[in-house]
Amino acid sequence: MDNRNIAAVLQRAALERGGETALVHKIRGRYQRLSFAGLDRCRRDFAARLRGGGVGPGDRVMLMVRPSMEFIGLTFALFSIGAVVILIDPGMGYRNLLRCIQSVRPDILIGIPRAVLFSRLFPGPFATVRMRICVGHGFGVMGKSLSSMKPVPDNSDFVAAADDLAAIIFTTGSTGPPKGVQYTHGIFHAQLRLIQDYYGIGPGEVDQPAFPLFALFSTALGARAVIPDMDPSRPARVDPKKFIRTLLDERVTYSFGSPAIWNVVSRYCLDEGIILPVQKILMAGAPVSGELVERVAKIIPPDGEIHTPYGATESLPIASIEGREILRECWELTAEGKGVCVGRPLPGITIAVIRPVAGSIADWQQVRKLGCGEIGEIVVKGPVVTRAYDHNPAETEMAKIADGDSFRHRMGDMGYFDPSGRLWFCGRKAHVVHAADGPMYSICCEGIFNTHPHVLRSALVGIGRPGNQVPVVLVEKKEGVGEDKLLAELKRLAGEYPLTKGISTFLVHPGFPVDIRHNAKIFREKLARWAEKRLGARGCEDGL
Repeated sequence: MDNRNIAAVLQRAALERGGETALVHKIRGRYQRLSFAGLDRCRRDFAARLRGGGVGPGDRVMLMVRPSMEFIGLTFALFSIGAVVILIDPGMGYRNLLRCIQSVRPDILIGIPRAVLFSRLFPGPFATVRMRICVGHGFGVMGKSLSSMKPVPDNSDFVAAADDLAAIIFTTGSTGPPKGVQYTHGIFHAQLRLIQDYYGIGPGEVDQPAFPLFALFSTALGARAVIPDMDPSRPARVDPKKFIRTLLDERVTYSFGSPAIWNVVSRYCLDEGIILPVQKILMAGAPVSGELVERVAKIIPPDGEIHTPYGATESLPIASIEGREILRECWELTAEGKGVCVGRPLPGITIAVIRPVAGSIADWQQVRKLGCGEIGEIVVKGPVVTRAYDHNPAETEMAKIADGDSFRHRMGDMGYFDPSGRLWFCGRKAHVVHAADGPMYSICCEGIFNTHPHVLRSALVGIGRPGNQVPVVLVEKKEGVGEDKLLAELKRLAGEYPLTKGISTFLVHPGFPVDIRHNAKIFREKLARWAEKRLGARGCEDGL
């Protein structure tokens, strides 16, 4: 049997690259480095200790460790054992966090002392946990200490098939409770191939990923990973000085991060006159504005590339577009309400746009595919597409469509193809405003209002019953502009476009609620409730 265990990729990198640096982590002002051979030794040591403690194939292991060398080493160690790694963003809020933990039924918790203590304070969701392993000083009360566990050497790593479960990774929960997505070893391999082949990432590259999981991809591809000095659960609060310092010191060649991070970093670089050595920047997690692409282009070398991959936790990446094409051909159309261009399907990926359906779709033969320019549901098929949500058959049934001996995934997004084969994103399906005159798409309408020089960002919501909803636009405004004047100008702007002429209600919001992981996906459901309270039932009935 061909071993598809993703940990084997690190073993190969260690054999080929040996003493070359695999990981860099700046701790308390000093750089710590680990070679590929050292990282693989770390993996083997952790795996031996975990085996000695009773961790085995199939065990569901919740890993609650900060981005660090230990995080990377433990993740690869668990893969090599055949355990299932559970990764949850700690910043999603206690209620969501506890709900997610309970839903995946972990067998083992490996965490820093604070995480182990958290599991003691809230025992209900951790009821299935039979063992707690502390990474750090547990003082004898936090369960077993990883450093004190007796290793059981075993060089026969778990032989995984492509369909064997490797990890459970949670969605951001931007349109409902976060859901656990099942990742197989085969899906990780498919993602690595796409990243390596399409973006040209591999040996000799230096990566600084703002999302911890991507450090695994970098090292597996033979690239050096620099762990940034930041809290990944608070990307918009990144300290640009610290983030930029490691980019410069390590001569980072590519970096992945959310638009929120690059917004902060690019502004700082422009203010300080800093040009970064980064040759490739990947921005994803939310629609990326042409203004941000243009700004980031000014802080990297002239031949540098900016890519905006499109996808979701359930299927990533599936399409991509380069910054120059955005600025040259697409951004003006976004400002006219055409949506955001996310590029063409990546190699091996099949994307279709279908007529929207409210419920589940049992078979692909039941769908109606839409033609060029027609807005509908985005559906994807390919090797990076996950098959199921964990312990959630109802959501799995809603999101997957049987297609012969394969399946397709409903992205939950609305969009269309243009004549050149590019996919345009119009917003989430759950965020469509069903007004009396027809559907209104969030990203399309917001693209018009976001062009106003005093608008930071906008959000379209619907108040009332679907089919007769009143469209309302909320805006975050820049400092130094009067609210009444801004709202009057936005009303005039709305009247200039057929798409938005039916919008007459505008509200200024003090600060949009957004997702934790990317700090960019707007929670429009919360904004709709806020707007409804602000306007009042009578105001909505009057069509305000």
